[in-house]
Amino acid sequence: MTFLKTHSFTRRQTLAGLGAGVSIAALPGCVTTARQTASSMPGSLSGADLLDDIAYNLLAHEPERATSLGVDVGQYAPLRSQMEDQSPAGQNAYAATLRADLARVRAADTSALDPATRTSFEVVESAYATALDGFALPYGDVAVGSWRNSPYVVIQNVGSYIDLPRFFDSTQPLNNAGDAEAYLSRLSQVPTVLNGELERMRAATDMGVVPPDFLLVKAVAQMKTTLADAMEGGSLVAPLAASQFGKARADEAAAIVKTAIAPALEAQLAELYRQQKLATPAPGISARPRGEEYYAWALRASTTTNLTPDEVHQRGLDELASLHGRMDPILRELGYTSGTVGARMNELGSDPRFKFAEGDPGRKEIMAFIEDRIAWIRSQMPRAFNTLVDPKLEVRRIPVAEELGAPGAYGGAGSKDGTIPGRMWINLRTTELHRKYDLADLTYHETIPGHVWEGEYSNTLPLIRSILAFNAFSEGWALYGEQLADELGAYDDYKVGRLGYLQSLAFRACRMVVDTGLHSKGWSRQKAVDFFVRENGSKPDEVASEVDRYCSWPGQACGYKVGHSEIVRQRAMAQSALGGDYDFKAFNDAVVLGGNAPLDVMAKNVSRYIAGART
Repeated sequence: MTFLKTHSFTRRQTLAGLGAGVSIAALPGCVTTARQTASSMPGSLSGADLLDDIAYNLLAHEPERATSLGVDVGQYAPLRSQMEDQSPAGQNAYAATLRADLARVRAADTSALDPATRTSFEVVESAYATALDGFALPYGDVAVGSWRNSPYVVIQNVGSYIDLPRFFDSTQPLNNAGDAEAYLSRLSQVPTVLNGELERMRAATDMGVVPPDFLLVKAVAQMKTTLADAMEGGSLVAPLAASQFGKARADEAAAIVKTAIAPALEAQLAELYRQQKLATPAPGISARPRGEEYYAWALRASTTTNLTPDEVHQRGLDELASLHGRMDPILRELGYTSGTVGARMNELGSDPRFKFAEGDPGRKEIMAFIEDRIAWIRSQMPRAFNTLVDPKLEVRRIPVAEELGAPGAYGGAGSKDGTIPGRMWINLRTTELHRKYDLADLTYHETIPGHVWEGEYSNTLPLIRSILAFNAFSEGWALYGEQLADELGAYDDYKVGRLGYLQSLAFRACRMVVDTGLHSKGWSRQKAVDFFVRENGSKPDEVASEVDRYCSWPGQACGYKVGHSEIVRQRAMAQSALGGDYDFKAFNDAVVLGGNAPLDVMAKNVSRYIAGART
């Protein structure tokens, strides 16, 4: 968590309305189209123009996403000064726009469109229909065409108190005086954003939707850290103070943070305290009002399938058993011969040969290891793809204030215009989170050929396709990227590394079991942690945070292996159908060039590849 995202965006992409105090009429490209219905569109726009029009209608509700994509320029430059509206009114406005634009998509005649454009229409229809089903639920954040759906507006890994410091530091541009003005404008709107979230937090609490007590402990600690930083005028002011264009305005920014943002954070903290008094240790959403209904939707949104919790649970168990069958002989070859696969992986994890040093020396070692693996995998890409990209890429440490509630790593593509690089964020809270045999596959997952690589292709598609992403494809592709690295020889001379890769796949199979166990079968938090440790040899510190993430993002953890298994299934179908005409690089191109899509749409792209290869 992913999520992050893309998809992979590393910041919040959830419910929102128009920027505080700004109407859609202020945006030149949206003044008429946002209010159109199907009956008011008599073929006046081409397919491509309609898709772009819909994209900017969405960005009017999520202007920070426009900045992350680098499209807040020209007539859309006002977006750079606006913020998401997190209030119930903003939620309703966002849903209204989606409803109107979904009607336009469904009314459009796509029969004469080229396959790529038709695919884009199918993607929009799927994303918007699913999102609207989520908006119809009485609580939670809906990630439109993205991955971080949550029943809780603010918790240990959800909320503007986490997202905005990172956004201002890593995404908000400061290249000229106008950017500095936009920075201040957005900063002044943060209290309104926080108060909008607070209104929804209170409403959820009043209806009995209270997060588990152990999540609230983390959220309170992190909120206190953010509040202390705000009282000192810290991370929200530092980027402006460090800019030659903004340093003269730093005192003004500090005053906004201390006198307006800090009190808004205090109000959210007070609501978290109220929730703590009502909280129970029950981890699953099924223990909350309409929880089974919420989980059914969240699972559908995450997997882009109609699989039931029971079906996902059993698939996870079956795939785990299969992967353990592949891991066992490697463990035996390494001298680990007795006990279950999970027990032997626990032994392997304690082997000092595969640990990084403690503290800052180990952190430097980890960063150097990641950079080495990125350099190697870059050199291999011509062997796996006919159509190549060359992504800008940087590796950064997850902010210290966020590490406690964050996963081991996450990553995403850069901006559409190339000004913001793709990034891998690595959790360095403790070097115990990582091992030398499992860090390589994590790197391939987050960077190349995983999230950063895939995102570069989506960034060449129409704008709406760069915005909309699907958890099952995003994470399924990243796992497939790990598989490609293995097939390209990443572990030919380092078999313990292949063991780490297989453990990574098994870990995702465990996720299917654990997520459904927590949210559908009444599992406790400890039972979920113990399952990972026992069955997969996972590190307790790592999986404790993982399990907490599943509790706040129901269903999300299931998308990884469901998506990977479907890509692999489609590849086997292509090999069987084409025989000697099957081409490894052409298949990979067909999937990635089709863009981030629901799994059924991805399957259509593979079918077109098969048909084309036969001619």
